[in-house]
Amino acid sequence: MRKFLKLFLTVLPFIYMGAIWYMSSQPDDLILDLPASSVDRFIKEALHLVEFAILYLLFAAALCAHNKLTSSWSTLAAIIACLYGVCDEIHQSFIPVRSASLIDVAKDVIGVLAAYFHVRFHYFKHHRGFLTIIEKLTKKAVS
Repeated sequence: MRKFLKLFLTVLPFIYMGAIWYMSSQPDDLILDLPASSVDRFIKEALHLVEFAILYLLFAAALCAHNKLTSSWSTLAAIIACLYGVCDEIHQSFIPVRSASLIDVAKDVIGVLAAYFHVRFHYFKHHRGFLTIIEKLTKKAVS
């Protein structure tokens, strides 16, 4: 079971990246089709922050499952998640029904940074949160 969990957590960020790529290739109302309003726009704009915060957290979880989550690896995971946000915006610029903007990149980066600082505070400083649970579940029993 431990091996399956490690494998699942290792592959999950890449599956999620594929899902982001796929959703970026579709009209912006593919997943969330609300009547045109300021609430609809606000929710869709806020999803940028959440979407890339989740990507960073999935990378952190994968690293944690392999006992590799250090401050340096965490920073690298945040950089990769941010760069993927940039790549995703460039990708969207080639999709006729989508648009790309630096504001969207900024929202992606803010989402990653929010999650990054959350992990720094809760995992590295206080050693608590969901990453500590992953750490316990994937750690080999000491005989």
